[in-house]
Amino acid sequence: MRRLTLALISATLAIGGAAAAQTPEGSAAAAAAVASPARPDADRERDAARKPAEIVAFAGVEPGDVVAEFLPGGGYYTRVLSRTVGPHGHVYALVPAGFAQRPGGLDALNALAAELGNVTVIATDLTQFTLEKPVDLVWTTENYHDMHNGPTPSFAGVNTAAFAALRPGGIYFVEDHAAAAGAGPGVTQELHRIDPAQVIEEVSAAGFTLEAQSDLLKNPNDPKTVGVRDPSVQGETEKFAFRFRKPG
Repeated sequence: MRRLTLALISATLAIGGAAAAQTPEGSAAAAAAVASPARPDADRERDAARKPAEIVAFAGVEPGDVVAEFLPGGGYYTRVLSRTVGPHGHVYALVPAGFAQRPGGLDALNALAAELGNVTVIATDLTQFTLEKPVDLVWTTENYHDMHNGPTPSFAGVNTAAFAALRPGGIYFVEDHAAAAGAGPGVTQELHRIDPAQVIEEVSAAGFTLEAQSDLLKNPNDPKTVGVRDPSVQGETEKFAFRFRKPG
């Protein structure tokens, strides 16, 4: 039954839309955020492949929004989100509690938060986190597949926590490295990819509705059968981008 469900979702993916959710004001804010001279050169070098202004527009981030960002890594999108939501918005950078236990584990992210001024770093259990008020958008890029790895997969709990954190009508944005259609669960660990249809099934099970999908990061030259760090595709993998909506 699950294979049939995934097959139906895969067929739907072939005809999905990619409409941006942003207002003109939001699009202008995102473009200005990407153009900021304060962004590191290393981030700019990745822009051609990651298309940050277009992705933020698709996700629907607006000035004044409150965003919860899962696993921000080096802060590539933290910088863009922070400058897009602006001084009246806020970004919560959520990392697993274990990060805070590593010597210097949060130093770089805390320094970035201090620099940006509207970012709060929170080390927490991503399956049970709570924030002071409902957020407008929950954001995860290139790490949803990781929630399937390790001794205790956490994706279901994370999706449930994201649903609870959002205001009614809020957005859950998920972008990740695409695996081939029908790829088994082992690819999340072996290739650091995930079947897009599997993501739709899992996130929908938490109560979300898939509102739109984007092919901005499609790459027909990626076979989707090699690891994301393979030299043939590193930095150029095909990624899916989904905009889910919490009913309300």
